[in-house]
Amino acid sequence: MKTDVLLIPMSARYAQMRAAAVAAEEAGFDGLWTWDHLRDPEAPAGPGVPEAWTVLAALAEVTRRVSLGPLVLNVANRHPGVLANMAATLQAVSGGRLLLGLGAGGSRHPPYAAEQEAMGATVEPDAVRARRVGEAIELMRRLWSGEGGFLRPDPPPPIIVGGFGPRMAAIAGRHGDGFNTQAMHPQLGDLVRIAREAHAAAGREPSAFSVTVFAGMDERWLKPDSRARQMLARVGVDRVILLLAPPYDVAAIHRASPRQP
Repeated sequence: MKTDVLLIPMSARYAQMRAAAVAAEEAGFDGLWTWDHLRDPEAPAGPGVPEAWTVLAALAEVTRRVSLGPLVLNVANRHPGVLANMAATLQAVSGGRLLLGLGAGGSRHPPYAAEQEAMGATVEPDAVRARRVGEAIELMRRLWSGEGGFLRPDPPPPIIVGGFGPRMAAIAGRHGDGFNTQAMHPQLGDLVRIAREAHAAAGREPSAFSVTVFAGMDERWLKPDSRARQMLARVGVDRVILLLAPPYDVAAIHRASPRQP
């Protein structure tokens, strides 16, 4: 099971994210992620939030080994045709290290809806937003195949669909190459089963499907023989993504190295 780090961007500065990313690679973590949000719902008058895709492109130039990904891009924020070309470009910049996380965005109720409304975007009902994830993936794969002369990624990045319920798990299995949810989700095993069954029913290669989960940075998720890690292994989790909030403690990142015995 791989161990990744997610750099929470709320109130962060790029220089801090860069230093933390370099430290995470040096410490032996397998991947780097960040959230796709444009404002901090807890500090609307604060310094703002670095944009996810721009940060990932910059981090691709200062790292060499780790995977890179957004957890997860709201498909409403970028046209799928533009995103297809963005992803193909970042796949080239990073040397094939992109893990493309996609999701439906927040619903009308959580505080993140205000982010969309501030940009003049309409937050659609859950079913509509979920359907658009599948549609976006279909369009992106078609463009990546060379249709219309679009840039073709080599190889196409795995698409990890994020979600918290059966509907998004099924969409992840049917359209994506992986599924992401909370490590402590009370129905984790059921969601993984739904995603994998949908993947198999779509006639796609089962071994290519990846399950990732996220959790807070905690020792129980770092020790390979811990009960928490064993639980994840039993349900078929492939990567655990640990969250770090700014200001990032570079020394603590090195101490948390998954290489430690």
